[in-house]
Amino acid sequence: MIIKTKFKDLFIFKNKNFKDRRGYFKEIIRENKLIKKFPFLVMSFSKQNVVRGLHIQTKNTQGKFVTVIKGKIFDVAVDLRKNSKTFGKVYNCILSEKNSKSIFIPEGFAHGFQSLEKENYIIYSCTKYRDKNNEVAINVNDKNINIKWPSKKKIISKKDQGGISFNKYKEMYL
Repeated sequence: MIIKTKFKDLFIFKNKNFKDRRGYFKEIIRENKLIKKFPFLVMSFSKQNVVRGLHIQTKNTQGKFVTVIKGKIFDVAVDLRKNSKTFGKVYNCILSEKNSKSIFIPEGFAHGFQSLEKENYIIYSCTKYRDKNNEVAINVNDKNINIKWPSKKKIISKKDQGGISFNKYKEMYL
């Protein structure tokens, strides 16, 4: 089932689970529901309270289909599409193994998350390959974006701690 959001082209997917005594089988993505190609598939593991992001590629921007295989995350997408009605606005949701939800974040959004359980395995299907030379991190604590992270305790990489402000992003890239 596809759930529309107030953000153009950003969708939540409620995945189908088929359970029996052995466990479950889960449909994650069907091309006939989301007409996109995903040539780049990556996975991350994060301990509790890890914050990753807010990442965006300034050239060859990526659409991302994000799914939690194990654990639970507070997922965040910030609309950085210059002419969008929701420019600068934040969309957040909980993705978990239990709720079987995935999110498709279109090109032009910064993405990040905070992991909420002891072990969190996340898969990202991306519409373009990663280009680290054009990757930017926006500060996760920027007051102009004002994300209400679920936990005050945050484990953030040095790279992400050095993320630029939202205003600096606008100056440099828009």
